[in-house]
Amino acid sequence: MMESWRWYGEFDPISLAEIRQTGAKGIVTALHDIPYGEIWPATAIRARKAQITEAGFAWQVVESLPIHERIKRGEGDLAPLFANYRQSMANLAAEGVTTICYNFMPLLDWTRTDLAAPCADGATCLRFDAVRMAAFEIHMIGRDAAQQDYPPEVLSRAAIWFQQATQNDQQALLAAIMAGLPGAFDRYDSAGLRAALSAHEGIDRGVLRSNFKRFLGEVLPAAEDLGIRLAVHPDDPPRDILGLPRIVSCQEDLDWIFAANDSPANGLTLCSGSLGANPHNDVVAIAARFAGRIHFAHLRNVRKDPDGSFEEAAHLEGDTEMVALIKVILAEQARRRAADVPARQGHDIPFRPDHGHHMLSDLSRDLIPGYPLIGRLRGLAELRGVISGLSHV
Repeated sequence: MMESWRWYGEFDPISLAEIRQTGAKGIVTALHDIPYGEIWPATAIRARKAQITEAGFAWQVVESLPIHERIKRGEGDLAPLFANYRQSMANLAAEGVTTICYNFMPLLDWTRTDLAAPCADGATCLRFDAVRMAAFEIHMIGRDAAQQDYPPEVLSRAAIWFQQATQNDQQALLAAIMAGLPGAFDRYDSAGLRAALSAHEGIDRGVLRSNFKRFLGEVLPAAEDLGIRLAVHPDDPPRDILGLPRIVSCQEDLDWIFAANDSPANGLTLCSGSLGANPHNDVVAIAARFAGRIHFAHLRNVRKDPDGSFEEAAHLEGDTEMVALIKVILAEQARRRAADVPARQGHDIPFRPDHGHHMLSDLSRDLIPGYPLIGRLRGLAELRGVISGLSHV
């Protein structure tokens, strides 16, 4: 397994020199300053690669090459957007990038309600609180239909939270929910979010699946020709949110995706935290079922509450059996070697430690939520130990 580290380029307070000391070999990054739908210029990709290689790293994985919202909505003439996506893939392939992580979540990316929830040991973590999310949907942006999405106890507690919340509390909640959006674009206030949601009216699960299938049909042939593997990231959280459908949340969804287009370039980013936040998902079983489709992995853990809330746990704690999960990935790597998978596709599955706790001196640094230095270093060290131990059994 290739140890990798997510880096946000010029937006990241953590330097490549600091990352070098973690022992990671690969950088996972993107051109976060380019608006969605525009071509990633070859010159910009080449400059980013030079920056990474000069620092002593490999760049094999892009996270993410975003999909324009009009493609997700199936809106207007999409031919130029599909052409731009294919050209960006070609420009990346020319510089040796082999894997593109992406998601098909409408409007929002990962969603949390707390960016610094307290942990018992004094660290902080990301948290999704069902009560605060219900309060946001129902009382802050006036989505009355959300009453049907939460159990009565959560609705009652949400009303109480909203009655007691200060303006600062509400602004902090909005900022936390917006924090999951990647890149430098599309942050909303409450009114702006309501307007953005209105553009998705009428897009149900079936429509979104149809639009996703069209996207796959438009880009996968080019990906095959280029030697690029696309790796869809599961929904985070793995449930409908703000009235928006989510279609990459469970085994059934993944079965549909790979049946919709059986191209070998149609693959999965195995995110143990995103899948693990769904109480009905057996993450280890899902990994085993789709092992041949795993092109990239995010290894993290979550601890779930009965009301639908969850928070980031330490990498070897939480509800997912991380040792068993890594054993599945190592077995798939061994299968690929035995099958003599072409070198460009690679035998080793790149992974990165995801969403570490903010701890120690990181607590005094202004870091990207969920992406601290020390918390991810701890996670990487723990995962490295598991991998090393399993590799020598």
